[in-house]
Amino acid sequence: MSWQAYIDTSLVGTGNVDRAAIFNTEGNSVWATSAGFTVSPKEMQEVVAAYKDPGKDGVKSVQSTGLHIAGERFVVLKADERSIYGKKGREGVVIVKTTQAILVTHYPEHVQPGVAANTVEQLGDYLVKVGY
Repeated sequence: MSWQAYIDTSLVGTGNVDRAAIFNTEGNSVWATSAGFTVSPKEMQEVVAAYKDPGKDGVKSVQSTGLHIAGERFVVLKADERSIYGKKGREGVVIVKTTQAILVTHYPEHVQPGVAANTVEQLGDYLVKVGY
């Protein structure tokens, strides 16, 4: 399956996320993206920095500063070595890092955060299983 097919079928196609992009783990190469979802190079470097931050007492700095995705600021509710969950009002972002990729997704206000997270985490699990 192509990277674009993962976006179209496994992410946006589920209806649980409305926009998505897949980057390499350095955040400097876009492998696929849904129409109208632009994550700037500066925003991707924020994501990469959040993953590199070891945190202090189990808290990463992004949890106090927030994160910018597609021109919007999200309050970060969870950040660990694999996943970053952010919220802005009733919509949010779920970001999952695999061995070789970073999945950046946005869910609309009518989708429950846990449902969106489950969709993205399942694709992340699959990609890790197949070496990505």
